[in-house]
Amino acid sequence: MTRQKYGGRQKGTTNKVTADLKEVIKELLSIQIKQLPIYIENLSNKDKIDVIIKLIPYVVPKQTESEINLYDNNIPLVIVPE
Repeated sequence: MTRQKYGGRQKGTTNKVTADLKEVIKELLSIQIKQLPIYIENLSNKDKIDVIIKLIPYVVPKQTESEINLYDNNIPLVIVPE
């Protein structure tokens, strides 16, 4: 049994504080991303590799194994990422 609601935000209305916070974070990241090459240049080789490894998942999608059943012979075809 759902109780009757009085006042408050309508369903689907965004939270103004959350929207404002997201905008501030977006602006901050926009500034920092422009400085990223300078930050990386000043790192040791080991740290550069660590940064690259951490950033790769945000650029290259992770591949997963998929299975497809062929209707002719019911032979499963397994596609393995390279």
